Amino acid sequence: MYVALLVALRVFGKREIGQFTVFDLVFILLVANALQPAMTGPDSSLTGGIVLIVALVAANYLVGQLDRIPVVHRVFTPAPAVVIKDGKYIDGAMEREGITQDEIDMAIREHGLEGAKDVRLAELEADGSISVVPTDSKARKTRRRVRFIQRL
Repeated sequence: MYVALLVALRVFGKREIGQFTVFDLVFILLVANALQPAMTGPDSSLTGGIVLIVALVAANYLVGQLDRIPVVHRVFTPAPAVVIKDGKYIDGAMEREGITQDEIDMAIREHGLEGAKDVRLAELEADGSISVVPTDSKARKTRRRVRFIQRL
């Protein structure tokens, strides 16, 4: 069962934990819950576990393909939330998104800026990262995460 799951996860993709979508997280939780009886419970058949793995991987692949359709993507992916505009924190958006000023300040420092006064715009992205646009036009060194790699 363990080997079958490893093979399925290898087929599943190469994204890192920080790049998981909501669908990927739900997939991992479903696999864990579905395979538990096949590994420790009364149904310890290898065939039953493999059928579950194949069905869940296929369902996750289908959902990933559906997510490429713009209408479906908009339904399941939240829009970015503006948390700083022209150097001023937007308290309502911060409260709605459950993000603190300290977390935003950390993202500002990671972008090489000193504080909110140096930020024209900061947005909480759908993947949980905070994008920061400085007030000046100087290029800043930032950490960059690639969410998806398109293979040719």
